Amino acid sequence: MDLVIDLTPILDFLHLPPELLLWKFFLYFGWMILAAIFIKGTLQLWLIYKEAQWSTGNKFILLAIDIPKGNEQTPKAAENLFTYLAGAHGSISFFEKWFLGVYQLSFSFEIVSIDGYTQFLIRTPIQFRPLVESAVYSQYPDAEITEVDDYVEGMPLRFPDEEYDIAGAEFIQQKHFSYPIKTYEEFEHKMGPLETQFKDPMASLMDLCSSLKPGEQFWYQILVTPCGFDWAKKGEEEVNKILGKKPKEAGDLLSFLAPIVHAVSEGVVELWGPYVPEKKEEKKALSMMELTPAQKKKIEYIQRKSSQLGFEAKLRIVYIAKKEVINKAKVFSGFVGYIKQFIDLDLNSFKPDLDFTMTKSAYFNQSARLIAKKNRIMNNYVGRAVAAGRTPGVFSIEELATIWHFPVEASVKAPLIQMAPGRKAEAPSSLPLFLEDKYVPDDIFNEQPKKEMAADGESLDNAKDKDNPPENLPFELN
Repeated sequence: MDLVIDLTPILDFLHLPPELLLWKFFLYFGWMILAAIFIKGTLQLWLIYKEAQWSTGNKFILLAIDIPKGNEQTPKAAENLFTYLAGAHGSISFFEKWFLGVYQLSFSFEIVSIDGYTQFLIRTPIQFRPLVESAVYSQYPDAEITEVDDYVEGMPLRFPDEEYDIAGAEFIQQKHFSYPIKTYEEFEHKMGPLETQFKDPMASLMDLCSSLKPGEQFWYQILVTPCGFDWAKKGEEEVNKILGKKPKEAGDLLSFLAPIVHAVSEGVVELWGPYVPEKKEEKKALSMMELTPAQKKKIEYIQRKSSQLGFEAKLRIVYIAKKEVINKAKVFSGFVGYIKQFIDLDLNSFKPDLDFTMTKSAYFNQSARLIAKKNRIMNNYVGRAVAAGRTPGVFSIEELATIWHFPVEASVKAPLIQMAPGRKAEAPSSLPLFLEDKYVPDDIFNEQPKKEMAADGESLDNAKDKDNPPENLPFELN
C-alpha cells in the first residue's frame, strides 16, 4: 500500500497574497516560536535557581603551596598534577541536574603578589582537598601545603573607592580552542649546561610580581573545570575543514522530510518562479601530499591536543593598588608581554577581552560603563565565577601546565617567591638522639661542658668542651 500525501492545503496556503501569507504564517506558527523562547528561558531560570540553592552547601578552602628552594621539577610535573585532578570529574544525571541543581565543581589555580611577595595557591572544594594534596605531594614530595585565609578579604568590593583603584580583564583564546598555544616543550633547547636548557616562561611573570611596591597587589587566577571527552570531536571537525572534507550526510529524519520539502518548493516555484543558484565548483578534499607546511602543522597539533586530557578553563587577572602608587601601564604591559610568549601565529594565542570584561570603555557614557566593568571584574574574581564573563575555553593538561607551574629555579631568580625553607630529609641513622631505656639530660646540647654518654649509659669521667670534641661524634658542634 503506497503512502499518499495530500499537499493541496499547503499549495492553497502558498497561493495567498504575500501580506496575508505572512500574517497567517505568524498566526498559525509564530506562537510556536514565542512559546519555544519562553520555555527555554523558563528552564534556564529554573536551572540557575536550583544551582544557586545547591551551591550554598559547597564549601571551598584556599591552600598555599610552598615548594623547597632549588626546585628542579619542570612543567611536566604540573602536567601530571592536572592529570590527577581529572579524577574530580563526575557524571551528573538528568535528575541531579534539573531537580537538585548539581553541577561540576571547579578549581582555581592562582598566583598572587602582595607588596612584591608572591604566593602560589589552589582553591578547591573541601571534599577534594585530599585529591589536591595527593596530586601536589606526588610531584613535589617536599612541598608544604597550608590552609590560609582568602587574600581578597578586606579589599574594597565596590568602586569608586577613596583609597584603591582597580584594573582587570579576562584573557581569551584568539582562535577556536582546538588549536593549541605554544607549550613548555618549545621553550627547551639543547645548548648550554643541562640545568639551563629550559628557559622557563614563568620568569618574566615572577619578575613582574617581585617588582610591585607596598600598596600594590596583582591577582592571577585560572579557573579549571574537569570535563568529558566530547570536546575532542571539535578537533576532528577543524581538521576536516582544513582538508576540505564535507560534513557527514543528513540522517534518516531529513531523508524522510525531503519529499515534503521538494513538494513545497514546487509550490514556491509556481508562485515566484524558479530560483537559479550560481554554479560553484565543488572542491575536492585535499590529500596529505597537497597540504602546505602550515596546514600540516595545524592538523598535527590539533590531533595532538585532542589526544590529551582537557579541562574547561578561564584566565582572569586583577590589579588593585592604592591610588598614590598605582601603575596600570606597568602591570598590564608586563602581563601582556608574559602571555604573548605563548603565541604561535599558525596555531593559537591569548588576547585580552576588550569587548566585555576589560576595565576600559570608549564612546558614549564612558564613566558609568567603566565603573560597572570594575565592579563586575572584582566580584567575578572574588567569587571565582566560572559562568560570569566570557565562555570558558578548553585547555589540554599540557597547556595548563605551561601557564601555571612552579618556577624552575635555574631559570627564575625572582627573590620574593614564597618557598619552603629547605628540603625535608630523615636524620642519619647513626645520630645518637635516642638511647634505649636510658635518660638523656635536657641540657646535653647547652653551652655548659658536654658529656659523652657511654654505651651502658654511664657518663665518661673526662668531659669534652666544644673546642675539643670527641673524634667519633657524628655531627659538628657550633
